[in-house]
Amino acid sequence: MTEATYTEDDLRMIRLQAGDPRVFGEVVESWQGPLFGFFLRNTRDAHLSEDLVQETLLRLYRTSWDYLPRGLFRGFLFRIARNLLIDHSRRTVNDVLIRRICRDTSNSESRNSDLLQRLPDDLPSAEDSSSQAEMNSLVQSLLTELPEEQRQTFILHHYESLTLSEVADAMETSLPTAKSRLRLAREKLRYLLNCRGITEDFLLDRESSPGENTR
Repeated sequence: MTEATYTEDDLRMIRLQAGDPRVFGEVVESWQGPLFGFFLRNTRDAHLSEDLVQETLLRLYRTSWDYLPRGLFRGFLFRIARNLLIDHSRRTVNDVLIRRICRDTSNSESRNSDLLQRLPDDLPSAEDSSSQAEMNSLVQSLLTELPEEQRQTFILHHYESLTLSEVADAMETSLPTAKSRLRLAREKLRYLLNCRGITEDFLLDRESSPGENTR
């Protein structure tokens, strides 16, 4: 594999492995936002999400030598993030990590609003910001009703824009299993929305990589 075929993230990891003291800051700048979105959508706790982002990036730094530059950085990174999420969940009682509500509403609501604007491109346009915010809030709350594996698959694919192959890598599962989980997640979200009188289908798959058709 020549340098010209490496992704930007591959090149950063190569520099990190070589001991470049500046590159870790570049990694943090590029990925702390997507990581925060992933954790926030799973935990609904801004402070906890910030802590998990820091833990993920530190673990990435410590395990940088385990990374092989093959264009699979996103799967590698979100596998670390997901494992931290699972570890934290196992240390809590009654699934507190997944279901707790952020106590610091003054700070979290504005951050949630910014992050929730990154919904799938095929969401129907809201007539005003109020209805858009209501839809965003509803989808966010409904995600917590999905089984954990389905929810994380949906979030990684639709919000973090990972391909299904990258999702399978991050979730440490097979591509067919990732496809099945995504299909089930969509079906349950459609059902939950239909139960609330919302029939617009914004859960249609966006463009997939060749060979990744979910239907």
